[in-house]
Amino acid sequence: MKCPFCENPDTKVIDSRPTDEGQAIRRRRECEVCGKRFTTYEKVEEVFFMVVKRDGRRESFDRSKVLNGVIRACEKRPISMDVMEDLVSDIERGLNNMMEKEISSSFIGEIVMDKLKELDEVAYVRFASVYRQFKDVNTFVAEIEKLLGSPAEESKQASSGGKAGKNGKH
Repeated sequence: MKCPFCENPDTKVIDSRPTDEGQAIRRRRECEVCGKRFTTYEKVEEVFFMVVKRDGRRESFDRSKVLNGVIRACEKRPISMDVMEDLVSDIERGLNNMMEKEISSSFIGEIVMDKLKELDEVAYVRFASVYRQFKDVNTFVAEIEKLLGSPAEESKQASSGGKAGKNGKH
């Protein structure tokens, strides 16, 4: 494996261990020239499927695009890279198990949001704000209220009703 730092073609494996529930092998490598260490993953090549974009274009599924979206959503959150990679592996495995040749990008986005909602609500809202292309603050607030399970109208009615009762007695 070529060193990503100095491009030396000879690197040695320091440690190998199964990861992703035995679906991949994680290898720690060290360059014999520059001495830097890096990690590689070896896994069985999955069946490829096409992603149908919103505008109708089709492109091959790219795991790194999903991972990059998850990383951006989880930025500055207490979530390790291993947890994010496991989440994306779980999504990828589920999509492959569908045995479909084409899957819509909106379906994939909804799965990512469901997984992020379980993992971290802040990451979920960040991802949703980009994915759902919130047009204004009200749309953003509505999504947060859905997450909290308390619509604004109910809380407004409850608070205004309580004030009217107090004002009527005085």
